[in-house]
Order: sequence, then structure tokens, then C-alpha cells
Amino acid sequence: MTVPQKSVRAAGCVLWRRAATEDGLEIGLVHRPKYDDWSHPKGKLKRGEDALAGAVREVAEETGMDCRPGAPLPTSYYLVEGRPKQVRYWAAEAVAGAFTPSAEVDRLEWLSPADARHRLTQERDRPLVDALLAALHLA
Repeated sequence: MTVPQKSVRAAGCVLWRRAATEDGLEIGLVHRPKYDDWSHPKGKLKRGEDALAGAVREVAEETGMDCRPGAPLPTSYYLVEGRPKQVRYWAAEAVAGAFTPSAEVDRLEWLSPADARHRLTQERDRPLVDALLAALHLA
């Protein structure tokens, strides 16, 4: 008999800021040296932590940004080392703060939606860019 594994619960944000560009906004992506990948800021929830609170905390920890969360975005489901993982996402506008590199996240880049879509390492993260634009009524 196999016991179903409990999902790893995580949360994050598709972080954006207003910009004087054709799109009118830029999306913040983080680089994690441990995985050498580009992703939206996200992380595991602490025991008993509300998903939205965890998403805002992860944005602050990984990017140094205070953010204003907005619309919920699609949840990602995937396996990590054979274990199911669920990541809940929100659109979130960066409102203040400054990035400081760390061992966990060594770079933060602000990119146009098209460039962000291409820079993201995981295919599963790309539809979140379109979901953000739709949530902001820019799609």
C-alpha cells in the first residue's frame, strides 16, 4: 500500500512595476544560483502560514521589494524529486524597496513581458506572464 505524499505548499508573486515602455510595465524575475534558473519570486510556506502572507514574505526576502498584492493568478502543480508541489501565485505591484544579492537569489532583473517570458527557465512559469497581463487588463 502506498501512502499519498502530502503536497509541498508554496506561494509567490508575479512581481511588476510601472515603466515608461511600450508595455507600460516590467516584470521582476529572480536568478537562483543553486539551480541556475530564472523564476518568479516564490518559496515554501511556513507551518500554518497563509498563502498570500507567504507570497508577500517571499517577495520581500528574495527581491527586497514591498509589494501590493492584487489578483490571484493560476496555481502551479508539479513534482519536485517525486513529491507533489503546489505554488499559489498573485499579481503584485512593487511599491518600494531595493534589491540586495544573497546566496539564495543573486540577481533581480526587470524585463518587458516578452523578455520575461523568454528568460523564465521553466515552461510552467511562462503562462503566468499572460495571466498577469490579463489580470491587469493589458492582454
